[in-house]
Amino acid sequence: MKLLRYGARGSEKPGMLDAEGNIRDLSGHVRDIAGDTLSAKKLAELAALDVSGLPVVRNVERLGACVSGTGKFICIGLNYADHAAESGMAVPPEPVIFMKATSAICGPNDPIIIPRNAQKTDWEVELGVIIGTRAKYVSEDDALDYVAGYCVINDVSERAFQIEHAGQ
Repeated sequence: MKLLRYGARGSEKPGMLDAEGNIRDLSGHVRDIAGDTLSAKKLAELAALDVSGLPVVRNVERLGACVSGTGKFICIGLNYADHAAESGMAVPPEPVIFMKATSAICGPNDPIIIPRNAQKTDWEVELGVIIGTRAKYVSEDDALDYVAGYCVINDVSERAFQIEHAGQ
């Protein structure tokens, strides 16, 4: 099941991609792809829908961010030995955890706003993990029970600000 959001920024509607690549309107079943929609129970309900019975959306001008209402955008840095090596840094003994502003989340074809005076803008393609159920102190064995889905992230950083200045 592939869920998505489409429409003008701030007015996105929920949708589902069918087997032929058509976007189907889910607004008769959920308000948005956010919050309780990402619970295991609601995702199971959506997976049980007859996709062919949903209205086909025509002339989609914009895809939005895959989910809305993101509470936290938690990132793991230097999580690949190759990335640490190309950065000239040692592989850390523990994961480097940092946050990104949720205001940086945008649709796949939306413009990326580069900060003024940027000199070393860099990007990486990352795997995003969407947590669909509130989680705290979850064991490794139970971790996947909280995952609602996955997405592709275009991770953009300004390396001069990040590395050459006196802090992030």
